[in-house]
Amino acid sequence: MPHRGGETRRQYQLVADRIRSLIETGGFSAGARLPAERELALQLGVSRPSLREALIALEIEGRIEIRGGSGVYVTSVRPLEDNGTPSLGDSPAELMHARLVLESAVITLAAARVTKAGLQRVQEALDAMRAELAGGLKPVEADRRFHLSIAEMSGNSVLVDMVGSLFDGRHSPLSLHMSGQIESNDTWKDALAEHEAIYQALEARDPQAASAAICRHLIASHARWTGDAAEIPSRGALML
Repeated sequence: MPHRGGETRRQYQLVADRIRSLIETGGFSAGARLPAERELALQLGVSRPSLREALIALEIEGRIEIRGGSGVYVTSVRPLEDNGTPSLGDSPAELMHARLVLESAVITLAAARVTKAGLQRVQEALDAMRAELAGGLKPVEADRRFHLSIAEMSGNSVLVDMVGSLFDGRHSPLSLHMSGQIESNDTWKDALAEHEAIYQALEARDPQAASAAICRHLIASHARWTGDAAEIPSRGALML
């Protein structure tokens, strides 16, 4: 939906504005607990991932506090400004959907054009991920190199730039806040195993297996990010 100044507002901003309006008109005072997530999603007619992103945007803004295992509490009842909830980057769920659509196609090209040098770059990125994880680090940059190395084997520099741009969306304020809540050594171990399956499919030069492996990885990443496996669309649904 276009906004003042021509900016297209993202879904989480629109949902956050509605929650702010609900707080202001519903008699919620500072310290009050909002309805449970499922109830609030039904009341607003939105998906739970969209609701979570909106709540995190409001938490970053200082309007609410999300207390794990307890609920969501109002911290500020300031009037809704004309500009509404500010943009905090692209929706993490939409970024993951876009990555799935793009990278499943890119890896199909890459698997058909595998070179020894290209495969070596993917292997080096995978080894770096494994070493950094063993050292207690989050291997974000090695993860990025892994995906870009695959895109480079497609032979299309525009696709490489697109893969990099979508990956870098994880550094937005909204995405960083979400990943900070759910990323752990265990989730990275799961991601590493998924990357190893992707590499094996590339090594076998099997485009279908490679595409399936990267789809499984990105759908699993979506589940880890949103925290709700029940909300994960199938690959077919994401491709529509």
